[in-house]
Amino acid sequence: MGKGDIRSGDLEAFLGKNTSFEGKMSFEGMVRLDGKFDGEIFSGDILIIGEMAIVNAKIKVGTLLVDGKVTGNVHARDKIEIHSTGELNGNINTPALVIKEGGIFDGTCKMDKGAEEAAPKVPPIKEKEAKDQKTVDLWDEG
Repeated sequence: MGKGDIRSGDLEAFLGKNTSFEGKMSFEGMVRLDGKFDGEIFSGDILIIGEMAIVNAKIKVGTLLVDGKVTGNVHARDKIEIHSTGELNGNINTPALVIKEGGIFDGTCKMDKGAEEAAPKVPPIKEKEAKDQKTVDLWDEG
């Protein structure tokens, strides 16, 4: 998937270049970060790191497209693309890795089919809801 394959109407969320966020994020669909993000990101879908973005996070997604700077460990179920302006510092696990000329990768890379299991296919919020429904309260049995 190249830059030309993405239409703005496809985005589910966007963090602009003059914004910062700290915490955990999970999503469905496609999300683009152009600001500063610190924390954890989980999704079975597409995460785009824009040219101005600075991301320090543990990332588990379906596909990661990097045009900005990412620091942290990344698990991508489908693939990771580091474009010419992108920089990724950390350990990655993915079945497919593309680094365009000018892109920077500093870390270790594990490429195997096991990476497909690394990113959840269902967003963590829905997984938690499913687990909560199966929870039995032992204190109510007395």
